[in-house]
Parts: sequence; C-alpha cells; structure tokens
Amino acid sequence: KLDFRGIRAWDAKTAIAMSSGPGDLSRLYKTTNGCRTWKLLLKNSYKGGFWDSFTFAGSDSGRHASSGWLLGDPVHHEFQLWHTEDGGKSWLLEHKRAPRAEPDAQGAFAASNSALILAPNPSGNPLSPAFGSGGTAGAFFYESNTLTICVDACAEVTTPGRADSWARARVPVGGGGTASSGVFSLAFRDLSHGIAVGGDYAKPNDPAGTAAWSADGGKTWHAAAKPPHGFRSAVAWNEDLKAWIAAGTNGSDISYDDGKTWVPLDNGNWNALSLPWVVGPGGRIGRLAPERLRK
Repeated sequence: KLDFRGIRAWDAKTAIAMSSGPGDLSRLYKTTNGCRTWKLLLKNSYKGGFWDSFTFAGSDSGRHASSGWLLGDPVHHEFQLWHTEDGGKSWLLEHKRAPRAEPDAQGAFAASNSALILAPNPSGNPLSPAFGSGGTAGAFFYESNTLTICVDACAEVTTPGRADSWARARVPVGGGGTASSGVFSLAFRDLSHGIAVGGDYAKPNDPAGTAAWSADGGKTWHAAAKPPHGFRSAVAWNEDLKAWIAAGTNGSDISYDDGKTWVPLDNGNWNALSLPWVVGPGGRIGRLAPERLRK
C-alpha cells in the first residue's frame, strides 16, 4: 500500500512519481507511455528512512531538466539527500552533501512535495538544493553552498575542486517545537524573496506560526504580521496576480505584500498546490479563478 506524495512530468508521456512511507515504502516510479505502465527506479533501503520531497531543475527538455534531488528524513543523524544527473535513471546518495540533524529532534515533511526546492544560492548556482525542516528542535531553512577552494585532499570534497557546506537559518514557523510542527513548504519568486509555510498539522485551525517571509535569499526569516488562518502545507507564487497563495487542511489564503499579511480565500480541505491547481483528500481538485481575485 503506497502513499504517493509527488509527481514531476516532462511531457504527456514522461513522468516520475514518488511514494512516501517508512523503509522501502518510499519509492520512485517512472512512466514513458502516459501512465499505462510504470518502472521502479529507486527504493529506500534504510529501514528507518522516510522520503519527503523530490524535484528537478526543469520540467522541459532544457539542459538542466535531467538534474534532480530527493530529500529524506534523517538516518543515523544525517538527512538523506539523493541526486541524479540523468533524468532519474540512476541516483547517488550523497552522504558528504547532507547536513547533520539533531538526534531524534529533526525531520522534514511530505505533505505537499514542496519541502525541497532549488533555491537562490550565495555562490550563484541556481541548481543547489534547499529545504525546510521541523520537529522538536524547531524550524529551519537549509541551503547548500558550493565552494571551489579545494584542489587535492579535502574532508568534504564531493567532486574534484569542490567542497560543500550548508547554511542554516531559523524560521519562525511552527513555534510549538513539537514533532508535528515546522516548515512544510518553501517557494521563492526571485533571488531574494521567499516564503515558508507550515505550523502544526496536529492543530489545523491554529493560525500561530503558519507563515514567514525572507527578503535576502533565505539568510533571515520574519514571521508574518497577519498569518494564514490555519496550518498550511503548500505555498506558491502566482505571477499573473503578483501574489502568494498558501493552502492547508482548513482552507487557503492569499498575500499581496510578499507574505507580510494574508487574507483568507476559502475554507476547503487542501494538501498541495501546482497553480492554477490545488488538490485535497479523496481526489478533490480545484482550479484557481484569477479573475475573481484581482485587486
């Protein structure tokens, strides 16, 4: 019994889907014939592992479309980070690139397949992974930094001439510090402006600590002055409306000021966004009607 949490498609025939679950219930499948058949690409071999999110640098035939990343909960106190450069045919578990986790106090969330993104990077590399975490240790934003200072033997070299480190910033989301709270979804609209949403999924109607914003590429985060009206598991930027939309199990909200204040949209039961679409339990699907939302 597999629980599918994410999908990435390149065209009408080609897509990869991710199931999330303990141990080998976390898997990747690929179709090349429009979903008629699926091939198993990768299965989690760690009994204590749990996959949360995966993404690719592009969903078309561009030069970066074959580069992808996969995030899993910590195993042996280290977040799982997988990488592919061939469209998902082969995956490498990059131990030396994964940040350490505080023992039994940190994890990521698989609610919307958007805890992991490819974010602006201080080194100027737009293909570096970034992700949000939660748990009893609190909520954090992690971003990979690539340094090109090593030539010979360096402890953290992953490829010749490259060393990797992680920047970590605390995020004022899910302030309860419980196992069910933290950052559930991340998105950036440009090199500087980003939004983190979440809260505590065990308290879906509690608006406290459900959104934060950054104006410096994720270096610092600030709590929304007027947050969404409950726990939020997904956030996305709508270029047409020049607005952010966040969705969760007790509804959705919109922000026109880069996440500082939010206004309720509806009270539906939602899990994930892929604008203009929003999806929820039981096969529920909605489509954004932008003509009703213009200021």
